[in-house]
Parts: sequence; C-alpha cells; structure tokens
Amino acid sequence: MAINTEKLGMILQNFATSTSGVQGAALVTPDGLPLGASLPGSMDEERVSAMSASMLSLGERIGMELARGTVDRIFVEGNKGFGILTGCGEDAVLLVLASETAKQGLLMLEIKRVISEIKSVLL
Repeated sequence: MAINTEKLGMILQNFATSTSGVQGAALVTPDGLPLGASLPGSMDEERVSAMSASMLSLGERIGMELARGTVDRIFVEGNKGFGILTGCGEDAVLLVLASETAKQGLLMLEIKRVISEIKSVLL
C-alpha cells in the first residue's frame, strides 16, 4: 500500500503551526529518505532527513553498546532550542525542532499525540 505523503505533510504542517514552541517537523525513513516535512525555509529537507537517520542509527548503537535497551527518543539540546527524534513505527522517524522556550513536558505529550496520528496514516 502506498504512503499518503500529502496527508503526512498536512499532519506535520498542522503540528508545527499549532503546537507552542515547535519550529518544524519532519518524518523520515530509517534510510534517510524524507516522507514529509514542515521545516523552516532555510533547511534542506533531504539533508535534514539524512542527518536524522544518521543520528538515529548512532543513537541505537550507543543504546546497545551501553546496555540501555531500545532507544525511545534522541534529544539534542542547544542554546537555540531542541531537536527531538522519536521512532514512529519501524518504517519512520519523527524529527521535531523546538525553540528554547518550549515547555518540554507539553511538547512530549504533543509528540505522542501526533505520532499516533502519523501511525494511522502509515498503516
């Protein structure tokens, strides 16, 4: 069954514009191919997708090597905000870009909500 990339794009766009502190979001395959994105204009979707897949792969390897089990999310915090990678089933990874003012607890709740919405489209 084909993935409805238009629907995924609308979900990501709605998530990015309606969630406080979120600056962008992208859904990528573990191989680094973009499935959908709503990113700030200066970001290259393909480049972001490739970096997200690389970061996920490295995070999974670190989790194994350090006996931490399966990685649920990878969280990168910088002085200008956050980058959060979360698994979205076996075939997709959600990247969320958030500002430094984003409330982390609320953001995690919204990420869980949007992941369930995305998974229903991926089935």
